[in-house]
Amino acid sequence: MRTDAFDFELPPERIALRPIAPRDCARLLTVRPGSTLSDHVVRELPELLGEGDALVVNDTKVIAARLVGRRVGRGSAEPQIEATLHRRIDGSRWRAFVKPAKRLLRGDVVRFGEEGRVCFLGQLDATVEAKADGGEVTLAFAFHGPVLDEAVNERGAMPLPPYITARRPPDERDRSDYQTLFAQAEGSVAAPTAGLHFTPELIEQVKARGVAIHKVTLHVGAGTFLPVKVDDTARHHMHPESGSVTGEIAAALNRTRHAGGRIVAVGSTSLRLLESAAANDGTIAPFEGETSLFITPGYRFRAVDVLMTNFHLPRSTLFMLVAAFCGLDVMKHAYAHAIEAGYRFYSYGDACLLFRGSHT
Repeated sequence: MRTDAFDFELPPERIALRPIAPRDCARLLTVRPGSTLSDHVVRELPELLGEGDALVVNDTKVIAARLVGRRVGRGSAEPQIEATLHRRIDGSRWRAFVKPAKRLLRGDVVRFGEEGRVCFLGQLDATVEAKADGGEVTLAFAFHGPVLDEAVNERGAMPLPPYITARRPPDERDRSDYQTLFAQAEGSVAAPTAGLHFTPELIEQVKARGVAIHKVTLHVGAGTFLPVKVDDTARHHMHPESGSVTGEIAAALNRTRHAGGRIVAVGSTSLRLLESAAANDGTIAPFEGETSLFITPGYRFRAVDVLMTNFHLPRSTLFMLVAAFCGLDVMKHAYAHAIEAGYRFYSYGDACLLFRGSHT
């Protein structure tokens, strides 16, 4: 399909720069193909689900992946370098998007910070091991394992999306705001933002409704922020992301389906992982590995019946996914309503609850 089919105009004032408090006071637009749109708030979610349904959340934890340093050891000039870690290779190496990438060559050393409790030599150094297209490099750090993780956490900032950082810098408040209540497994450089709306009270109300909550893990990469730049969606390349669905969770979700319950994915990340783990008949198998599943209209959904998700960027893979789930015309109408009604968009914004269209 043509990428411009997924374009729409969004007034800048609709972009949320901070989350609402408490989290479950965010608005929730219910979208059922063939039915009238319905306006709610997130704390009404239990009433919109049914006994026997299963809510699937992503328990990934965002790391402070945005690092600022300088190139050292090559001449007197030491240009500033900004790096966003996006994919761990092993205990000491990460793939990262850097800018300005043109100032780095293979073998260069980038020094991040001068102070820190962990880095006994006073700085965190990384060597450029490889360069790829699109500003991507492989960084080999001087530290390894938990020591490296703590050093990155000391020096790094939360990797907020560009549409927020263009208007304000990340701060200490984002270290909690940009983390879900379910966050356990470190490794993401973007939050699974639908999960940001949950509070302990809402979780208890969901369970009281007779809805089970299950956790899966998909580590979200920086590619989630990138708009699709090619004219045809078939030419877009998705960055792989690692995830897992345990055998216990897979069996529980299959029992939900067999009993007539619905699988409700909290976030596009949970949905993509479950769809990657599902067989053609909808049976979910244990999964451990990488997925680069790119969902566009025409995709046949196998595992997920309902999707809770935030409002997404125009021309993004995430808007393409929701268009596949409910229908492009349905979602354009829903987004037009949300804009007109003052919904808040993107990572810190409001949410919608999507019921799968019959066309899928």
